[in-house]
Amino acid sequence: MPKAIRVLLIAILVTTGLVACQSSPTTIQGGEEPASPTPPAVIPTSSPPPGEPLAAIVNGQPIFLADYQQLLAEYEAALVGRGFDLDTEEGKQMLAQASRQVLDVMIEQTLIEQAAEREKVTVTDAELDAIIQRDIEEGGGAEKFAAWLQANGWTEKDYRQRLRSQLLTSKMIERVTADVPTMAEQVHARHILLASEAEAQNVLNQLLAGADFVALAQQYSQDEATKANGGDLGFFPRGILLAPEVEEAAFSLQPGQLSGIVQSQFGYHIVQVLERVTDRPLSEDALGALRDKAFRQWVDELWAAATIERYVG
Repeated sequence: MPKAIRVLLIAILVTTGLVACQSSPTTIQGGEEPASPTPPAVIPTSSPPPGEPLAAIVNGQPIFLADYQQLLAEYEAALVGRGFDLDTEEGKQMLAQASRQVLDVMIEQTLIEQAAEREKVTVTDAELDAIIQRDIEEGGGAEKFAAWLQANGWTEKDYRQRLRSQLLTSKMIERVTADVPTMAEQVHARHILLASEAEAQNVLNQLLAGADFVALAQQYSQDEATKANGGDLGFFPRGILLAPEVEEAAFSLQPGQLSGIVQSQFGYHIVQVLERVTDRPLSEDALGALRDKAFRQWVDELWAAATIERYVG
């Protein structure tokens, strides 16, 4: 598969939660959880207007049923390629969920492209030509590229249009996140996660009596991602932990201080701050998480302001 389209398909499927993946439910750092698109204000319509069949209309712009069905078929093929049996109950549930989520992907892409047009952000033919030529060369030449298109039921026009959409999205991400700072106040903290308040109180009592935090984290913490290193969360700024209660507790403490018992969706935490820096360069992961958050908020605003009619999903 040519690189540009492979990246585009992965982005479409993974960022909307369409391709199943698993992560530790107790990992609390590493950016926000992937968010599903914000449900739009949908105009109820029993059937599309006369003409070519539609899947949706977004701010007056049609999404054609044939395009929706093609992307849905590609998603189904991606699931099969990842080893899912679509005849099982789990497979059927995933396909049922996909019927709406695939359309959400297409609506969201339309919203982004409409915003790009309003802000006069464009992709030139020269940009597309350069990337397509690179993909052809990296893919083994024109014949292999043509064979790949044919095997996937795509035309060169299809490829070019999807690539244009991908590049427009990339440019809008850069534009929307340009003001996200690269420096921020950060704390270096660690935590111990317990399953019950009683367990947390027991561990807190031991800490207050002088027990070693690292040893207790390694012995008791339910956070498999951090227990081996004594619950160390590293340095982080505001806005990236999956447990905002832990983040709030950490930023309320000074170095060396312990929190009380902090409850979150993951369980009961005890937090200790090791260091605090007023203006520290963000790590690549933290900066990426804050940029993702800023872009997601911007997209959510597009959804909230949109007029959308759905006919499928």
